[in-house]
Amino acid sequence: MTQRAFGTGVVIAILLVFGAVVLSGLEKANVNSALPLSETAIIREQAAAKHLDPALIAAVIYAESKFEPRPSSAGAQGLMQILPATALYLAHLSGGSRFTTSDLASPRINVAYGSYYLRYLLDHYHGDEMLAVAAYNGGLANVDHWVAHAIDAGGHLKAAEIPFPETREYVQRVLTAQRAYRATYPRELGL
Repeated sequence: MTQRAFGTGVVIAILLVFGAVVLSGLEKANVNSALPLSETAIIREQAAAKHLDPALIAAVIYAESKFEPRPSSAGAQGLMQILPATALYLAHLSGGSRFTTSDLASPRINVAYGSYYLRYLLDHYHGDEMLAVAAYNGGLANVDHWVAHAIDAGGHLKAAEIPFPETREYVQRVLTAQRAYRATYPRELGL
């Protein structure tokens, strides 16, 4: 092999490696924009403390705010879009002595309240993630009503039978995102 052919081969190899690195970085950036993730330390901490799947917490945050904690038109706030009245109720349930609406702007407090609520709902529905996620969006009383009617009809409430279209779509979005977060970010979520 001539020195010139060897040099050309080295240059081509370097360009191929460089191109692969650049494309890999672009692919990762594209995944990050399509499936954002931040506050991983808080998510892992709350998942461990509340015995939750960190991918479920991330999926609820994704469905609620896409990790952009702007207040909603309904007044829900923070990453997990918690209504002040719900937060006040959760503070009372958890034995919290002090709560202000401005606390919901803190990612740490917001994710703690949202995770507490998810744990509460999962316990209420005996670990059924679909029902807990439906209640997170559609309300506990509504889901209890739907479950009672499904049982009266001799069955179990299925996601496709949720009468509120927004809640039905929300459940599908969260459960799909949960699988995607588990597959995409296992290391970041401590899975």
